[in-house]
Amino acid sequence: MADPAMSVSPYWELTFDADGDVDQAECDRLLREVRQRGVGDLIVFSHGWNSRRAGATQLYSRFFAPIPKLAPKARIGYVGVIWPSMEFPDQPVPDFPHTPAAVAGPTAAATAPALDDDTRHTLLDAFPGNATLIDQIARMLDQQPPQDAELEEFGRLVRTLVEVVPPGPQAQFGADTLAGGLPQDELRMLAVGCAAEVCDQFAQALEQLAAPQPPGATAEFTLPNPWKGARELLRQAAYYAMKRRAGTVGERGLGPAIGRLAGVAPEVRVHLVGHSFGGRLVSFALRGLPEGVHSVKSVTLLQGAFSHYAFASRLPDDARTGGVLQGQQNRVDGPLVCCYSHFDSALGTIYPLASRMADDDRSFAAFDIGRVLGDKWGAMGHDGVQAVPGTLALTLAEALDSPLPTSGCVNVDACAVVCHGGAPSGAHSDIVHPELARVVLAAGRIGRPTAATASPV
Repeated sequence: MADPAMSVSPYWELTFDADGDVDQAECDRLLREVRQRGVGDLIVFSHGWNSRRAGATQLYSRFFAPIPKLAPKARIGYVGVIWPSMEFPDQPVPDFPHTPAAVAGPTAAATAPALDDDTRHTLLDAFPGNATLIDQIARMLDQQPPQDAELEEFGRLVRTLVEVVPPGPQAQFGADTLAGGLPQDELRMLAVGCAAEVCDQFAQALEQLAAPQPPGATAEFTLPNPWKGARELLRQAAYYAMKRRAGTVGERGLGPAIGRLAGVAPEVRVHLVGHSFGGRLVSFALRGLPEGVHSVKSVTLLQGAFSHYAFASRLPDDARTGGVLQGQQNRVDGPLVCCYSHFDSALGTIYPLASRMADDDRSFAAFDIGRVLGDKWGAMGHDGVQAVPGTLALTLAEALDSPLPTSGCVNVDACAVVCHGGAPSGAHSDIVHPELARVVLAAGRIGRPTAATASPV
């Protein structure tokens, strides 16, 4: 029987904990029923940061809804990945849907505490055993003392919060952000003497996103409240915790689960879809595939919130170093399609600003927000896969008008539909469109001829 909360059937959920361990009952049910239901193509979708189960299920239902009519003859099954992604109300890299705290409006925001109970609980989940420290951070955000020394103390507290890597499986999944066993990105951003300056820069970026200047206009010089930037600094700490977790769940959880599925139903073609941090999760699942498993036939990334150099074999500024996922696109028996949009201001401004601050020991004062968009700290969902030879670049119309390649990376500029959303996140969560569902079908050749009869672009 179809789930009344879900628009499609058959639909299953796979729930993972923070260490990537799957709910065995759910996994066993999927393995048992997928062949019974005669599924030929299985679309596996992962939500990103800031989604609870109900919100994630709602996203899946809305995104999947047009697919049965778009591919009426295909035997499609659907999986929604549920992982503990935290929920930081009003944070600027959101996932659908917004929480009540994020849409309550300026009056509610002015009277609410800087960290409400829900946010405290989610911080405790991300940083267990730190209740006293989180209370100290919350008090400083409420009081907003004006001295730079207090901002430096705030930075010290946040540094203390993030400098201990979680024990167990999650530790290794900070590998692209770790140095000497400590989270290098956070430590650089929170270096002694830098916190006040970093908070100022975040506050300026948020103000510019909230009130953008028209082309050619001269912005009036203002001094935004640095404590708005301090709150953003705390969000970035949560960001890195969820970054580790997404990698953990992908490689230790989803990848092996797909391997088990291939063992019992090798004929089922799997298509991975990820939004925001969910894009990172499904990409790390490729690293977790057992040897010899070739059942993943496509990957579609929607506004992926991770480095646009993740798949690069060589970084432009360091030929000796590759991306954390270098070569993993070759584990896909089909294309890896990255949908991006320059209207995604969360990934176009906040993400690279944080990354640059984490990776640059020069003064932040000369940082030009307007120049951040094309530099080395960019995100996949803002300008696509970078530094992977042979990557094809298409508009959304081009991607939908002709067959996609049968392998390799494909960048699809989706700004024609991914274009709505207010400050500070812009269009980051504007992904529920039938055109994007069609991209998923096109990437996997779902409902179309396969391999022998399809021609590469």
